[in-house]
Amino acid sequence: PLVEGDTFELIDGHADPHLHPDGIAQADAMAERLATAGEQIAAIYATTLTRTKQTAAPLAARLGLEVDVEADLREIFLGEWEAGELRQRVADEDPLALRVFAEQRWDLIPGAEPGEVFRARVRAGIGRIAAAHPNQLVVAVVHGGVIGEIMNIATGATGFGFTGADNASISHLVVDGDRWIVRCYNDTGHLGQRFSAVPVD
Repeated sequence: PLVEGDTFELIDGHADPHLHPDGIAQADAMAERLATAGEQIAAIYATTLTRTKQTAAPLAARLGLEVDVEADLREIFLGEWEAGELRQRVADEDPLALRVFAEQRWDLIPGAEPGEVFRARVRAGIGRIAAAHPNQLVVAVVHGGVIGEIMNIATGATGFGFTGADNASISHLVVDGDRWIVRCYNDTGHLGQRFSAVPVD
């Protein structure tokens, strides 16, 4: 939640907080799950934002891989509502915040990234990773809004139907040229009961 007076370094205009201790534990649980799954992981990607790099780090250490950066998979830019203000406005039942969720459009927020721009860069980021690793398994540690948009692109959905994936959950996407196939969404079996109340990113 937003703490009044808290400030964060900005990267690409985004607030860039570090992981909460619970997030570090979640990252370790995710790393253990993926590292022991018996499938060879060819590469690990994160975004420009610190929390994805920190989440990817335990898996990278276990596998002896470097973490590559795909900037286009950073979270949607929320304009004037960056740095946690969205959560505060939702808690306050701000009329515009209620409209954002009623219409399922982030770009109603003043200065926020247009939906078509967000979709295009997410598609481009996934496309670059897939092209660099044909027929290989790759881990991309990204953000809740990005996961939602990936699922929308793959399924033809719109809006917020896939928004809200749990932190350190696993979703599985197969990219076959222009065809994206969802194998699973928001698998949290490795996280256990104690993480069930942690807010999503």
